[in-house]
Amino acid sequence: MASDPQSAANQRIVEDLVSRLRRRQLVGSRAAALETLLVLRQVVSKARSSNINQLVNIIRAVGRRLVEAQPKEHSVGNTVRKVLHHIREEYHTASEKPVVESSFSIAKFVLQGQPRKQTTIVRSGSEARAPLKENDPNDPDSFARVLKPVLMEAIQDVFDELETVYDNISKNAKDHIHSDEIILTLGTSKTVDSFLKAAAHYRNYTVIVAETAPSYGGREMAKSLSSAGISTFLVPDSSIYALMSRVNKVILGAHAILANGGMFATSGSLLAATAARSYSTPVVVCAGQFKLTPLWNLYHEHGALDFGDPSAVLGFDEGDLVEKVDVINPYYDYVRPELLDVFITNYGDHPPSSIYRLLKETYDDEDNEL
Repeated sequence: MASDPQSAANQRIVEDLVSRLRRRQLVGSRAAALETLLVLRQVVSKARSSNINQLVNIIRAVGRRLVEAQPKEHSVGNTVRKVLHHIREEYHTASEKPVVESSFSIAKFVLQGQPRKQTTIVRSGSEARAPLKENDPNDPDSFARVLKPVLMEAIQDVFDELETVYDNISKNAKDHIHSDEIILTLGTSKTVDSFLKAAAHYRNYTVIVAETAPSYGGREMAKSLSSAGISTFLVPDSSIYALMSRVNKVILGAHAILANGGMFATSGSLLAATAARSYSTPVVVCAGQFKLTPLWNLYHEHGALDFGDPSAVLGFDEGDLVEKVDVINPYYDYVRPELLDVFITNYGDHPPSSIYRLLKETYDDEDNEL
């Protein structure tokens, strides 16, 4: 593999992203998805394949390498699955036989005695394409040469979706937030931040932001919302339940949306969702569809065992206490689907019960395990 300059170049690009994923140098699911897509675009553009199985195997091998580097960053695997779905779609479209219809002029047939002409009409696309040939011994590269241009277009569509995800989620924000409402959110989420700012163009409302210790991401969120002219209050996590009776709506971000309609979200989300259920307060989740994850076996009260530095919760200078307790600092909570009311995505609003159907439309079953 190393003897092929293109393969060596691809390997370097993949290993560079593997290294950054392992070190958690990519912050945020969207950033990880965009970087994954850049790598896959490069791999597809340089891949040498003479049939669909070879191409799929190349992409799956890269996907497995990236997922193994950071299995808790689910948007990486989701992006690989999305690209594989597009590859198969474009392959099936390109493989369709052109529809042949009889097209002739009655006048010419009668007056000139000309035979009927048959015209080939290509139904599968707006332009006629060269036929797709697999395993052609005379021209091994013909398969890749015909399919690559449409694959690059499909990957660009995924890029465009990720680039516009905040705008598409926020465009109907005014329909979900009403004047004089009190909204509770927690931690920092660019998706929720964009959503709340979009609603502020049409509504006057108040936001309560829980600070989410020990990361204190809520402080950054509160500062951002306040600078946009939104009435904002920063509160400690311990006051969430006490304030919930005054709250009209809870709006959360998501790290990953699971196949059963549950989600992984910033630590503290389970506390907010449980308190909201006690007061029958709606819980709304803002998340791009690239966070849909076709996995079921991740359930754990501490977000699939993804932990941060415990010294942020309890310092090592606490004396005898440190020796007597196990301190955990989970990055994420697992929030059950029955605690959530609706997911607002870049492709519309969906209840948790619809997530399984969305997954079926977005990915192929054979890619659930890369």
